Amino acid sequence: MGQEKAISIFWFRRDLRLDDNTALYHCLRENSNVLPLFIFDESILNKLENKTDRRVHFILLALESIQNRLTGLGSTLLVKHGSCANIFNDLLQQYTIDRVYANHDYEPEAIIRDKQVEALLTKSGATFHTYKDQVIFEKDEVLKEDGKPYTIFTPYMRKWKSRLATLSVEPYPSESLLSSLMKITASRLPSIEDIGFKPTDMLLTPAVAEEDLIKNYTEQRDYPAINGTTRVSIHLRFGTVSIRQLAKKASELNGTWFNELIWREFYMMILYHFPHVVNSAFKPAYNLIEWRNNDEEFKRWCDGTTGFPIVDAGMRELNETGFMHNRVRMITASFLVKDLLIDWRWGEAYFAKKLNDFELASNNGGWQWAAGSGCDAAPYFRIFNPTEQTKKFDSEFKYIRKWISNVNDFSYPQPMVDHKFARERTLAAYKKALKNQI
Repeated sequence: MGQEKAISIFWFRRDLRLDDNTALYHCLRENSNVLPLFIFDESILNKLENKTDRRVHFILLALESIQNRLTGLGSTLLVKHGSCANIFNDLLQQYTIDRVYANHDYEPEAIIRDKQVEALLTKSGATFHTYKDQVIFEKDEVLKEDGKPYTIFTPYMRKWKSRLATLSVEPYPSESLLSSLMKITASRLPSIEDIGFKPTDMLLTPAVAEEDLIKNYTEQRDYPAINGTTRVSIHLRFGTVSIRQLAKKASELNGTWFNELIWREFYMMILYHFPHVVNSAFKPAYNLIEWRNNDEEFKRWCDGTTGFPIVDAGMRELNETGFMHNRVRMITASFLVKDLLIDWRWGEAYFAKKLNDFELASNNGGWQWAAGSGCDAAPYFRIFNPTEQTKKFDSEFKYIRKWISNVNDFSYPQPMVDHKFARERTLAAYKKALKNQI
């Protein structure tokens, strides 16, 4: 039986912060008895094979930060573990729920989940309110003149910026309204062991990079031995920072970095309008490529034992830390697809398991870019030469030696493939598949 006084629920998902949170702002402004909720969704967690997954630990650290603020206000964060539908069913039995608020999620499975929860709430007389928060522009907000979505980045970016120039993108002062939260005894957050995982070396790092780093981003971003990237992607992934805050800073400090934020929204828009990219090529003809898909060669790529130092350093960094420099992501992806002729989906799935900042739209977009199969992708005949990439971006082997101590020893493996031969083999396979497209 629900309690007498109705409550509203704010459902944290990919927005783990109290400041400048769109749906939280609307929830607190419109209601006076708000229960903040986070659900460790078992349908997501059950797919994670690695029980020392840093991403789960990062979420818990972000929740602890929120909880510390809420308990100081005499409130609490309710954290549940299980099926979203089952948990809302239980909450509907426990409380009289008037409204539930959340921010939009654009991934296909999340859209299905939200429709299920909305149907459940509607049946019980509650309403479900969702808002745009993790992007500046979403869905149909940046379209071509004919009303169709863009599939090329540069015109999309120009329209995106022209739209931004006509708007005032202001923060939502959600943190100033926290007095609307329910006054309730603090509940204990689950430990990482409670949800079936183990502690890791993950830390809750600052969400915004120093200004000097952002200013020098254009010149330094391609050199993996330099601390030249902002590493903000994990914070964007889990919403521990506001995209509005970052876009403002980027527009003031560095146009290249600003464009990287727009690439993120471009790929989210592509995923929303073309959900088939999750499992197949954006350009259908690329589904006809005859991949070699050699299991042993794939394992050597995963393990970082290909005999190409820049590739191996990147894979070892990924395996050990959950991070890989963006230039090296392009090099390792090109090597898997273009040198080994292994399906880009194999690499995409491996990155999805390992990357701390894994985000479906960007990961998919990046891999399809490398394979040539995506929207606005690199031409199929653009094949990175790992040796030349090393000369350009790690000529002194500073990055490579950090991850491969025996790179100059006889114990380091010989190159597993001749790049020139592999390049010709790949061009032939692509031409065969695309003969009617080229």
